[in-house]
Amino acid sequence: MRIGFTLDGRDVAVDVEPRRTLADVLRDDLGQTGVHLGCEHGVCGTCTVLVDGEPVRACLQLTAQVARRHVRTVAGLEGPDGALDPLQEAFSTERGLQCGFCTPGFLMLLRGALDEDPTVVDDPARLDALLASNLCRCTGYEGIRNAARRARDS
Repeated sequence: MRIGFTLDGRDVAVDVEPRRTLADVLRDDLGQTGVHLGCEHGVCGTCTVLVDGEPVRACLQLTAQVARRHVRTVAGLEGPDGALDPLQEAFSTERGLQCGFCTPGFLMLLRGALDEDPTVVDDPARLDALLASNLCRCTGYEGIRNAARRARDS
């Protein structure tokens, strides 16, 4: 089946089998290697993208479900002039990443959350609950928390 959607601001159309996941199509067919695959069960969050502004696990989302919708990946965070998103800058400044494998998923999760409600970072319990949905084995999360707060203030 032919599926058309907006990917990082540009219209795309792909021929896919109905059962293909969005993660596989983004990576394998559209070259979006910033969408990482970890557990492929929706637990780790490395494949998180925004669909119409909402964070979703691309490994659980069928491509057919995004027809005529807007999908934003980590590659779509940079500005038209190539400038980093304030959240990306904050991750760098606050050392919110180490190996980087989980970083795209955290960036997309936090971009969606900050766009919806910037005050989510003001309450440590709310921020921790949000971040608990993604896994990181390297950072201890403190740099990620600090980056979220810095990005809200920028």
